[in-house]
Amino acid sequence: MTPSRSQSTAVSTAPATHGYAERLRLPWWAWLLGIGFAAFMAVEIWMGAPGMRAWLPFAILLPLTGIGLWWLGRIRVAVQDGEFLVDDARLPVRFVADAIALDANGRREVLGVGADPLAFVVQRPWVPGAVQVVLDDPADPTPYWVVSSRNPVRLATAILAARDAA
Repeated sequence: MTPSRSQSTAVSTAPATHGYAERLRLPWWAWLLGIGFAAFMAVEIWMGAPGMRAWLPFAILLPLTGIGLWWLGRIRVAVQDGEFLVDDARLPVRFVADAIALDANGRREVLGVGADPLAFVVQRPWVPGAVQVVLDDPADPTPYWVVSSRNPVRLATAILAARDAA
């Protein structure tokens, strides 16, 4: 059954949603290394001593390490409601001139010696890809944003689609 002309027109003029969201969490092996190192340090402090020194290093170091590892992986990257959101930073997509997906080598080049010191950078070393968002805002001295992403092509596409829809 083929749709009628009015149905196809309604489908094509319906507003498209251009959402994207990801969280830059730590990989499982980083949690394993971090908690293992904290446990090793607690054992080194304990060293077989009786009393409070037996449990206090474990009660302090393990939870603090867990909180620190969670904090490192808390960054949220999203495109929603006409804005590009990175943690608590907001960029209206109307100021986006271009969004370029970068692989690990491209990210290294963009963040290398020739990087602009005014650039806004949220880079996580455990995430191989990134997106460079070139800005077109004469009132803002920031030339571009570089943001880590596990899916840089999808993120760049979502940013450009949201810009074009705005």
